[in-house]
Amino acid sequence: MELALVIAVIVIALAFDYTNGFHDAANAIATSVSTRALTPRVALVLAAVMNFLGAFLGTEVASTVGKGIINVPTGEHGLVVVIAALVGAITWNLITWYFGLPSSSSHALIGGLVGAGLASTSVVLWGGILDKVVIPMILSPAIGFLGAFLVMTAILWIFRRSNPGKTTRGFRMVQALSAAAMALGHGLQDAQKTMGVIFLALLTAGHVDKGDGIPTWVKISAATAISLGTYAGGWRIMRTLGRRIIHLDPARGFASEAVAATVLYVMAIGLHAPVSTTHTITSAVMGAGATKRLSAVRWGVAKTIVTAWVLTIPAAGLVAAGVYAVAHLILE
Repeated sequence: MELALVIAVIVIALAFDYTNGFHDAANAIATSVSTRALTPRVALVLAAVMNFLGAFLGTEVASTVGKGIINVPTGEHGLVVVIAALVGAITWNLITWYFGLPSSSSHALIGGLVGAGLASTSVVLWGGILDKVVIPMILSPAIGFLGAFLVMTAILWIFRRSNPGKTTRGFRMVQALSAAAMALGHGLQDAQKTMGVIFLALLTAGHVDKGDGIPTWVKISAATAISLGTYAGGWRIMRTLGRRIIHLDPARGFASEAVAATVLYVMAIGLHAPVSTTHTITSAVMGAGATKRLSAVRWGVAKTIVTAWVLTIPAAGLVAAGVYAVAHLILE
């Protein structure tokens, strides 16, 4: 029974990774597609490849997710907790994808872990959640907005006397680089979260020790699942991020992606924090767009997106708690 549950966790975790890929594909490529810097298919291939490569850049975020959110009981009980957390996260991903809302797969997963942990009376590590989740969750969008605003302001000043047509063509070309950097950062952040969940399941079943590193097969599996999901695309969310918040030009697209990618690298490698790529790029798009004029940002759409952000952790947590309660009754 325990082996079957371990296999179930791995399969469901990779399914979550796949939904993460198509749900968050827009993070890396929406701005490049909307500014016509890249065609949709080329952008998806680029994002899929860079997502795969980014997954191998480190394991700091995976360690935070696998060891720093909850202490799961050993054995079958703990595996049920992990399954419930994953189902909660996948459910919220699918709901927000259906409505085209760029919510955070990362926070859906963390919400699922916390919800299932509380329902199962597991030890939730609130100190770790505050340091590695809540504070970065507030900081990353704020830095993304302000950073993109400042970078775009600098671009406007530097190129104020340049030929508009040549400048646009130039930024359209360099946007391929900023999109690749964004996709690499997405792989670095989000593929590691799935690695962390699989590691948590292996730890619960006694197949690894807490001091062990992430097994190579876990890295390859997570990298493959997220890159395949990315290639499948997320067209509903892409329209929201690339067009409905603000009509982007290539310079603003470049500023948004460059700043968001930088935030992802610093948070993952420097602070080991599992931040939301969705929150970061969406805020950066708003910041770059605000340099045109504040009214250029469709704040009504932005308000709907922020509402989804606020609801993500508790909603995924509630679903996970419900799944755990049903599974616990069935297995008793």
